Parts: sequence; C-alpha cells; structure tokens
Amino acid sequence: MAVGAPPVAALLDLAGRSVIVTGASGGIGSGVAGRLAEAGANVICHYHGNRAAAENLVSQIGQAGGTAAACGADLTDEADTEALVREAVKQFGGLYGVVNNAGHQPVEPLTEISQANWARMMAVNAGGPFLLTRVFADYVRTSASGSGAVVNIASIEGYQPARGHAHYAASKAALLMFTRAAALELGALGIRVNAVSPGLVHREGIEEGWPDGVARWKKAAPLGRLGQPEDIADAVLFLLSDAARWITGADLLVDGGVSARPTW
Repeated sequence: MAVGAPPVAALLDLAGRSVIVTGASGGIGSGVAGRLAEAGANVICHYHGNRAAAENLVSQIGQAGGTAAACGADLTDEADTEALVREAVKQFGGLYGVVNNAGHQPVEPLTEISQANWARMMAVNAGGPFLLTRVFADYVRTSASGSGAVVNIASIEGYQPARGHAHYAASKAALLMFTRAAALELGALGIRVNAVSPGLVHREGIEEGWPDGVARWKKAAPLGRLGQPEDIADAVLFLLSDAARWITGADLLVDGGVSARPTW
C-alpha cells in the first residue's frame, strides 16, 4: 500500500463529513444525496421551490439509516447562499463538500431565446455554482477544516451541443471551464474541484414523452441504455472520496460511451 493511502475498505467512506447537494429534490440530485448518505455523509438536501420533495427525501434517507436535513435557498442570491452554508455548518458542525447539481434546462430554438432567458440560464447553471463554491471556499479558509471537495454537475452538452439547447450547452461549457479555474486557484486551500458530465439520464415519463429521442440514444450509446441517477451518484461519490484524493480540475464523462462515437 502506498504511503499515506487509506485502506481500500475506507476509500469511499464519507462518515463524519457533511456535504451540500443542491437541487436535491430532482432526479439526479436525490440519487446523489441518497448515495452519499449511504456512504456515511451528513447530507444537506438543498431545494429552491420544491420543499416537500426535499423533506420527503430527508425522510427516506433517515429511514434507511442515514443523516440528512433539508434547506431552501436561491443560489443566485449571495445572502441566501451564505445562509445555506451557515445552516449546513450549524446542522452538522462543519462542511466538507459541495455538489453543484441544481440546474435549469428549457428547450428553445436559438432564434427564440430572449435576453432574459439567456441571462437566467447563465445565472442558474454557471452563476449558482460560482457563488456557492466561493462561499464554501471562504468557509474552508476561515475554519479549521483545511480541506474540502467540490463536484459540479455539468453535461456532455458542454462539449457537444443539441438543437434547442444553445443557452444550456453554453452554460455547461462555462461550468466546465469554471471547474478547471477553481481547481487551479483553490488547490492552495486544500479544496479539490471536479466535474461530472452526464449523458441522458432516465427520469419519470421520458420514454413516453420522448420515445424517438430515447430510441436514438440507446442506438447511439455503446452500453445501449439510458443512465440512472445512481450512475451519476457513484461518480460524484468517487470524486468526493479519498479514492480521488489526487484528482482536481478533471471532468468525468458518465454517458454510457456515447461521446466515443465518431462525428463523421
């Protein structure tokens, strides 16, 4: 075993570490929150509008033997974001990590995107992760923790655009570059910053609502299926854990291999 490396059995153990998962009331967010709790983390399940879903998730985590709390915040608002971090520290006595999962994904043709809609997309998908990461870094710098980890949920559309998603793809590309820039600057504080870029992930009703898209995806993906929230959650768990202790500024593609297909 390498000097200083934890034993294999402890690599994914987050016991005693508290993590904020933003947008935890959604499909990927709830999967991430549940998986991190299963790994022993104290999870702050953030929500913006859907308090009932977040509180139901907290209840489910508790019934499974985990520890979680729900907290609402507008992540485009600095005071709200600072309050979220304070609440996490108050609830669990400290804060180890942040998963910037909350996002916005309307479908609009480029010629119909208003300036307001473009600005909203950037504020939520890029501005929110920036603000929470900055506030988290302030906490780490002024506390005795001395280390931490951030995982940004980006998208394969940060590399490959889709019709109707010009603003979404641009916001995820911005998030990927922010991930690298934050890793560069925050490493001195002991904070690792990485990203996970999901492909198409199953959500309730997607097969019925978009049958042609699902069929095209399954045909294109080498592994032949849609992702599940747990597929993304396990990538997040890895990047938060000691198994990824020397990884920062990276983006982990979790897309069933669809990005491996040739484009010509």
